[in-house]
Amino acid sequence: MNVKRSRHHKINYIEFAANDLEATKSFFNQVFGWEFTDYGPDYTAYEGRGIDCGFYKSELSSKTENGAALAVFYSENIEETERKVSKAGGTVVKGIFSFPGGRRFHFTEPSGNEIAVWGDIE
Repeated sequence: MNVKRSRHHKINYIEFAANDLEATKSFFNQVFGWEFTDYGPDYTAYEGRGIDCGFYKSELSSKTENGAALAVFYSENIEETERKVSKAGGTVVKGIFSFPGGRRFHFTEPSGNEIAVWGDIE
């Protein structure tokens, strides 16, 4: 299959606002093991963990209460991921709950962006 064609019309990259790039990088490194590449003082990015992502310096944040899209990660152990989120400085804003097909929780990372994690029903 042609690699170029397989990416055609698929989500390839997501950018988030971040008011504290260093705290955001540290958080995602501790919880998910992401390694970042800085592109100047106001932008950082990671690759190779699903959809590539970047964070740009801004006082804004992404929250579902404002109609923002919600990035949702998968975890093989949702309780462990929730513990890691809290330990690394994230705030759980919706504890683990069931939904048709699985369970999930929502959290905000140090720059205030809301993200969810889902896992299979055990």
